[in-house]
Amino acid sequence: QVQLVESGGGLVQAGGSLRLSCAASGRTFSSYAMGWFRQAPGKEREFVAAISWSGGSTYYADSVKGRFTISRDNAKNTVYLQMNSLKPEDTAVYYCAADPLGSSDYLEYDYWGQGTQVTVSS
Repeated sequence: QVQLVESGGGLVQAGGSLRLSCAASGRTFSSYAMGWFRQAPGKEREFVAAISWSGGSTYYADSVKGRFTISRDNAKNTVYLQMNSLKPEDTAVYYCAADPLGSSDYLEYDYWGQGTQVTVSS
């Protein structure tokens, strides 16, 4: 069982930056791949980024590649999403999720946080 709590969302102007954190409980955090997803009103949940259990492999959606960076600190049971050069279209609720294997498909993930709102003003 893994419990996830996101933080770090907020309101930012276009071009600005935010850093999201996702704190996990449980001793098995380091055995899970972690993903970030987002969902805007009226839209389907979409993949943003994922990282392997070791942190050695990372994956990004084309829409965020070069602007967002996913990382993890297994000693702190935390995964991060550094978001730079934010655009209004990045506005959404951002969720972190855990899965033993990792995937860009949200249906594959077993555990989810409650989400944190990110709003980017133009």
